[in-house]
Amino acid sequence: MSYAESGGPVSDPEHQKGDPTRPVTISYIAETAGVSIPTVSKVINGRPGVAADTRARVEALISEYGYRKTNRRNVMELVFGELEDMWGMEIIRGVERVAREQRVGVVLTEFGPPQDPAGHPIGDTLARRPACVVTVAQLSQEQRDELRAKDIPFVVFDPTIELPDGVPYVGATNWAGGRSATRHLVQLGHRRIAMIAGHDRILCCRARLDGYRSALEAAGLTVDTDLVVRAELTTQGGRVAALGLLSGPERPTAIFACNDLQALGVYQAARELGLRIPADVSVVGFDDLPVAALVDPPLTTVHQPLAEMAAAATELALALGRGEETPQTGLELATTLTVRESTSSPADQ
Repeated sequence: MSYAESGGPVSDPEHQKGDPTRPVTISYIAETAGVSIPTVSKVINGRPGVAADTRARVEALISEYGYRKTNRRNVMELVFGELEDMWGMEIIRGVERVAREQRVGVVLTEFGPPQDPAGHPIGDTLARRPACVVTVAQLSQEQRDELRAKDIPFVVFDPTIELPDGVPYVGATNWAGGRSATRHLVQLGHRRIAMIAGHDRILCCRARLDGYRSALEAAGLTVDTDLVVRAELTTQGGRVAALGLLSGPERPTAIFACNDLQALGVYQAARELGLRIPADVSVVGFDDLPVAALVDPPLTTVHQPLAEMAAAATELALALGRGEETPQTGLELATTLTVRESTSSPADQ
């Protein structure tokens, strides 16, 4: 009893019978039997949890078409768009921890910038046929469909766009994180609280901004649109935005940055303007990268459990790769506020 995990759907089953050169996918078996892919996988691998009549129907199809099994390599793939900062290293650490425990190898792939004329080389991943994929790169609908067609399960890490129902993902409670960061500043007595936000097209940035607005409104404070500046999620983006915010006649007494890299840019801007943190301006970041505890003063930031998120995404992807049914396809891990020395009450209190 065997099957082939490579090749595409078959349009002429009669031509397939006994033909070892024309393999059929597991999805075709499932479709023909009228069952799910995980059910077929359980039958093929001799696992329990399948009704006797269903098992007999799947086994009959496998026997009828004479499938041969090609072993999928014990390797998963971690896909980035661009890997260029500490954020990515935390993700790699979480993925490798679980992969090592489960004795699975990891292939690291970088698609490159979206404007790269070579495009996203999803074809390379399809050709490698990993057991599963954890993708930090935000795949298009077409790319997701291509992975499904090859029976390659995938999990989206920290999705930046709204995903269709049923697409597996692992994210974080970004709205709650934005709210806790802003509430912390309000409780310290700040009233002119600025936010350096990311672009609205990025889901987590919208959620963090909404959390900021919610905390201000809950405290009875007006959301001043002049105090919200959108910038790239980079140190330079944070620096330029902070220079604009801190150079005006009524500068904010606190700034909440959408990520730690932007917050580091706020530090640079404050030094250029001769301002002290937190005496002249309090700063809060988001992510809690290792550098947050090393800067002077150490950065108050929202801890996004990147390594734990990556570990959870890996466990989910590997379970899907084994054909297991999972209790949920979407998972959000909690964020928490880490208070350090970059925040204090405003000087006029």
